[in-house]
Amino acid sequence: MPSSAVRDIPQQHQAAPAAPAAPAAPAAPAAAAVHPVPDRQGGSLLAADPDLRALLPLYLPPDLFNHLLPHLERMGALAGGVLDELAGVADRNPPELTYRTRAGVDAQRIDKHPAYVEMERVAFAEFGLAAASHRGGVLGWDKPMPPAAKYALTYLFVQAEFGLCCPLSMTDSLTRTLRKFGDPALVGRFLPNLTTQVFDDLYQGAMFMTEQGAGSDVAATATRAVRDASAEGGWRLHGDKWFCSNPDAALAMVLARVEDEAGNAVPGHKGVSLFLLSRQLEDGSANHYRIIRLKHKLGTRSMASGEIRLEGAHAYLVGEPGRGFVQMADMINNSRLSNGVRAAGLMRRALTEGLFIARERQAFGKRLQDMPLMRRQLLKLTLPTEQARTMVFQTAEALRRADAGEPDAYALMRILTPLIKFRACRDARKVTGDAMEIRGGCGYIEEWSDPRLVRDAHLGSIWEGTSNIVALDVLRAVRREGALPVLQAHLAGLLADTPMQAGARAVFEGAIATAAKLAAQAAAAGADGELLARQAASALYHVTSAVAMAWEAGRIGSVRRMRLAQLVLRHRVLPQDPLAASEEPAWLAETVAPADDGAVRAAGAVDAVNVF
Repeated sequence: MPSSAVRDIPQQHQAAPAAPAAPAAPAAPAAAAVHPVPDRQGGSLLAADPDLRALLPLYLPPDLFNHLLPHLERMGALAGGVLDELAGVADRNPPELTYRTRAGVDAQRIDKHPAYVEMERVAFAEFGLAAASHRGGVLGWDKPMPPAAKYALTYLFVQAEFGLCCPLSMTDSLTRTLRKFGDPALVGRFLPNLTTQVFDDLYQGAMFMTEQGAGSDVAATATRAVRDASAEGGWRLHGDKWFCSNPDAALAMVLARVEDEAGNAVPGHKGVSLFLLSRQLEDGSANHYRIIRLKHKLGTRSMASGEIRLEGAHAYLVGEPGRGFVQMADMINNSRLSNGVRAAGLMRRALTEGLFIARERQAFGKRLQDMPLMRRQLLKLTLPTEQARTMVFQTAEALRRADAGEPDAYALMRILTPLIKFRACRDARKVTGDAMEIRGGCGYIEEWSDPRLVRDAHLGSIWEGTSNIVALDVLRAVRREGALPVLQAHLAGLLADTPMQAGARAVFEGAIATAAKLAAQAAAAGADGELLARQAASALYHVTSAVAMAWEAGRIGSVRRMRLAQLVLRHRVLPQDPLAASEEPAWLAETVAPADDGAVRAAGAVDAVNVF
């Protein structure tokens, strides 16, 4: 893989020394004990997370897991070293919009830092993260991979670089939507470039949906689509789009309002249609739209986001006129799951850093992890981190089954997706902030990963639907898709397949029933039930993740994971007396700070655990 992009970074643009070329796997970190400020830079993020290796065989076929393991090991090594360095450089050197050439020719382009381009090569070309679900041949696997495989690699990648995962997700989602709804000729024309691993031939994807007056309220879309037989695709688009990430992408999905036969805009959702917009026309000239400016964002600084003005841009209708909202929802749901993956990865990176510091940092003559308050803090980081990872793979499996046409799988996927988008993305904001505190003053310094994690974590609960919007979508899935009884049946099946102490099982069964009752009440109340949407969504998320973690614990024989599953209910669902004093259980130390020798330990019988 070419590495000159990293070596040739102009010195005047460098905020930090250029990272080494990506193909070289980083060495293990030096022993931290020789220096009072621990630094795990260069250590594999897969080796630091033995639970991931233990859990993946539950969600991947054995042959695929064995085939994928060397690639996971490489990604873990890169993410802990070279990619992390590249991400830091790209974060400090955001993209810039150039309007003209030096000769005065109008020719817009976005100049991306070579460190970002190198990360693009790793993600799109070497690992084929945007192509893996759509064709065989990626990483030597002879068929399209299930979602869990792609998300396992992305889960590691995002622990180093968050911003680029947005173009990765949009390219993947655009390809999925185009294949699902697009005209066969259109699919045949663009699919090879969307799924290639030849970097110079790659077409990246984007979504131009949001407008100043139409964010989550898609029915307020004002961009107009006018039929024009002389235009490529037969349509021209006019209007402004307000938040457009990856704005120089080769292809973008755009929502626009069609006109009736009299030339009047069709109102409401019925007028909103989905279009494919190409950056260049067939003759190589630029399509008729401009990037007005780039956004100066709190996080994801490595990746460009901008404002677009469509000035009669040529476009292709995707699917049926007036069905844009429905077709866009498929693309948005895929992107929301990707948001959940990213939130899970950010939390895991923050927890990995926190565990390392707590193990290696000494104060008052002892390690931080030997102090009761630190163990309590680590537990508060561990629970949401493990919940999110489990929900990623549960949702990925539901998506695989839904795409295969299995009964009830679509309804399950439809409720799991907004659940993970709602809760995991909110949890990531707190987990990354609290993990920064473990590092102390160094955590507030931009030389370390903590500030970038905190800034990036705030994106997930805003884009692709804010928390309120997504919580309401949980209730919509209950009402329109009949998703609640499907979810209950899924949880009952997992619980039945899990060895569990009788008293603990009764607590789980009661929590499932109570959470489902609240969600049903909120959904049945219509507009009056909206006030309960967030409470109901959180309850379903916590119960679902706890049951699934307990199932995982039974399958891999992990007492530690069974404790964590039960602690999710105890800390995040069941009533507690905030004024009651409690002693630390003897098993807490090994639960929050497991041995770092790569083993997933099971020190006793899973079905004997009861922390309630």
